[in-house]
Amino acid sequence: MMRENQRRKGAAGEAEAAEYLTAKGVQIVERNFRCKSGEVDLIGKDGAYLVFFEVKWRGAEQAGFAAEAVDHRKQRRICAVADYYLYQQGLGEELPVRFDVVALDGERTEWFQNAFDYCGKGF
Repeated sequence: MMRENQRRKGAAGEAEAAEYLTAKGVQIVERNFRCKSGEVDLIGKDGAYLVFFEVKWRGAEQAGFAAEAVDHRKQRRICAVADYYLYQQGLGEELPVRFDVVALDGERTEWFQNAFDYCGKGF
């Protein structure tokens, strides 16, 4: 039950983040893209960039900030998924790519552009 509740909150957070980003001019092209390397919450176009978004949610009762939850291990996993997505879609290396985090802390939404650099190659 607890796991299902977390999943529901996560889905609601991702929908809220997608709405927020769309209002900021981002075109969402994929939601919850999965492969054997992991999952990326949202993929969108922001100007010339293809952006891989990690959405993190923290309720007021939880300690720490949502953005702090995107550690190096999670970053490597997102980069591996991004590699696979680019390969699968036949997108070349000349396409500018960015890794952003949308943090939902209680009622506050923050968008961290270029939250981390590409780390690693391979899927």
